[in-house]
Amino acid sequence: MGIHVIKMPDIGEGIAEVEVVVWRVQPGDAVVEDQILADVMTDKATIEIPSSVHGKVLALGGKAGELMAVGAELIRIEIEGKGNVDANTAPANKPAPVAAAPKSVQTISAGRPAGEKPIASPAVRRRAWDQGIELQFVQGSGAAGRIVQEDLDSFVARGPQSVVSGGNRYQQRNDEEALPVIGLRRKIAQKMQESKRRIPHFTYVEEIDMTELETLRTTLNNKWGKERGRLTILPFLMRAMVLALREFPQINARFDDDAGIVTRYGAVHIGVATQTDAGLIVPVVRHAESLDLWASAAEVVRQAEGARSGKASREDLSGSTITLTSLGTLGGIVSTPVINHPEVAIVGVNRMVQRPMVRGGAIVVRQMMNLSSSFDHRVVDGMHAAEFIQAIRGYLECPATLFTE
Repeated sequence: MGIHVIKMPDIGEGIAEVEVVVWRVQPGDAVVEDQILADVMTDKATIEIPSSVHGKVLALGGKAGELMAVGAELIRIEIEGKGNVDANTAPANKPAPVAAAPKSVQTISAGRPAGEKPIASPAVRRRAWDQGIELQFVQGSGAAGRIVQEDLDSFVARGPQSVVSGGNRYQQRNDEEALPVIGLRRKIAQKMQESKRRIPHFTYVEEIDMTELETLRTTLNNKWGKERGRLTILPFLMRAMVLALREFPQINARFDDDAGIVTRYGAVHIGVATQTDAGLIVPVVRHAESLDLWASAAEVVRQAEGARSGKASREDLSGSTITLTSLGTLGGIVSTPVINHPEVAIVGVNRMVQRPMVRGGAIVVRQMMNLSSSFDHRVVDGMHAAEFIQAIRGYLECPATLFTE
């Protein structure tokens, strides 16, 4: 038998260290060639690391959430025949030993030992929360007692559970859950902190009458929706941004504040903030200035699907010159979006609602929507920010101007 060591690969682009997001195997597991061993994350994307051999896992090079240098020992596998290291060589990144379990513990009715936290994936925890299931009282059938979806099915199938004695159905809760901030969640936290620390934000809010545009959008969808795909408001807004940026090129820019250089771009690469199960990701619609409504819509859908499936490439997630963010029906009335550093502006879409408005001396019902947009006050003057949003407003309130040059 021999020992085969797989090291953290050089992923390129000068990346010196990579974060281990999740281990797909544990010591003692049998693995086969091309089986995924771990997911690791760079600044841009999550990458799967496959096994290059058949064998049995002996040791892992680190814990989930740890940063590992390129070239560091990722995993040790016992294989048939000769390995690529001396079997007597100690693992280079041997993780800290796991504390032994206590010999006696206090248990609670129908649950696990008091103080022992249930192990479950975010998807399982979300479903349990939605269904009002206390994971503390669900027995896990997965590895190391992990609770899986089938365990929730079994728990529900057993019907109402009586897990607490006494007549009061409203019981005190003292459970806590410490969740490490790792993977994409860590990257988001670092990015947001860096943006707020480095950029003096200025937010400008304006309401827009979307009635005429909604009429146009409905007409286009009724006529072309089946053939070309249905249009949301995002392609119209992207087109309005492209036209407005021609008048305000200082807003389609990135600011290298270390070098003191603002770079303005002719190309409009719009980052579209996309919520995924793992967190917020910003895939990029490139050259929006060259796309018509349906091409923009198709690219937004393609990028969103790639982000949510975890298949977005590094190219898909980098290079934006301005960002568009929307929470759809959850958009609220006003928001204060955080600029995607090193860009200098972000356009935020709030919820569209029907409101009574005065037009020609009469009160009429109109479709109204606010834009809440933030700007880097070091680069964009308040007057120019306001004029930029007013230009967008003009295009959206008179949608025919979106198609005239």
